[in-house]
Amino acid sequence: MLLYWAAVFFVIAIIAGLFGFSGIEHGAIDIAKTLFFVFVVLFLLALISGVFFVRGLNATV
Repeated sequence: MLLYWAAVFFVIAIIAGLFGFSGIEHGAIDIAKTLFFVFVVLFLLALISGVFFVRGLNATV
């Protein structure tokens, strides 16, 4: 869902840039970047914790 909103704000930034609304464009780009990097960090944390959790389960079996 977070990646979806990052893509939505990216599209808003592109459309605003095409119509010359530079203030809205910069704001939407900043929001899209922030959401994207939060998504990447959360994804990596989930990936790392999943690897350790699965490895921990397999070690006890």
